[in-house]
Amino acid sequence: MKKIAVVILNWNGAKLLEQFLPSVIEHSDEATIYVVDNASTDASIEVIKTKFPSVKIIQNDGNYGFAKGYNVALQQVEEDYYALVNSDVEVTEGWLFPIISVFDKELNVSIIQPKILDYKNKEYFEYAGAAGGFIDQYGYPFCRGRIFDTIEKDNGQYDDETEIFWASGACFFIRKEIYRKLNGFDCEFFAHQEEIDLCWRAFNLGYKAKYTSKSVVYHIGGATLKESNPKKTFLNFRNSLLMLTKNLPKNKLASIIFVRLLLDGLAGIQFIFKGKFNHFWVIIKAHFHYYYLINKTMKKRKAPQSENYYYIKSIVYKYFLKNGTIFGKLF
Repeated sequence: MKKIAVVILNWNGAKLLEQFLPSVIEHSDEATIYVVDNASTDASIEVIKTKFPSVKIIQNDGNYGFAKGYNVALQQVEEDYYALVNSDVEVTEGWLFPIISVFDKELNVSIIQPKILDYKNKEYFEYAGAAGGFIDQYGYPFCRGRIFDTIEKDNGQYDDETEIFWASGACFFIRKEIYRKLNGFDCEFFAHQEEIDLCWRAFNLGYKAKYTSKSVVYHIGGATLKESNPKKTFLNFRNSLLMLTKNLPKNKLASIIFVRLLLDGLAGIQFIFKGKFNHFWVIIKAHFHYYYLINKTMKKRKAPQSENYYYIKSIVYKYFLKNGTIFGKLF
């Protein structure tokens, strides 16, 4: 059995599989390649069987989303290291060697992210992960190379290996033993921010996440759920509150949740001014769904919760009031 498994989650992505699986197959001799199909209704399975017979297929019996889709499928994957890769990712020659090297040599590293560049504009970082993720005190995620909607050009400024707080779900490497110890992703999330939640839970137990620029992939982004889709807004706002409730230290939980609810309200007002009324309403819906789930979520809290989880107190303040648009200039 090979040491690493490349596992691609798919739902009605036959065209993406035809476009991107060839690069994965060409550059992944070191891995067993799996496609996990979330009960697609298109020709996905036929495409894999006829055009990519070397790829193993795991068929889920429903569209479980990102979180549960992977949790169910990975029960059947026994390689030591998992590479969870979106179906809209192009990989590059040698992309797995640096990852395997870090895992083999640094036993305290449980999660790794490669450099993620924009497939459509390859000189720039890609929104979902860039050069590794962090959060602020209030749980707002940002990346080296991407803060809110400001995306940096790759000029080699992040050509390093460094510890990060979270790794992007677009191309997410994790040790099998750690994934199973943490019971995988939280299925309640369905999709969006479940990878940050998993990294935070790993962090609270003392495990490290790392970024390496020696591995490079290109990601389209938004191929499954567009940024303009209100469902994406709903999942991001609800899941962020769920994540904070699970992982914040007890002495900060109430105050930070209160501030986040207020800031969410301001974001809703901003959507109104932009004429995006559907997004305003789904924020309200997200809050009520959070209230519905809060007792269930509180039961998922597991000590310890570290107080040193955040990189900066408020990225909102730095970005909007202090023009902190570049990661390297935040301080």
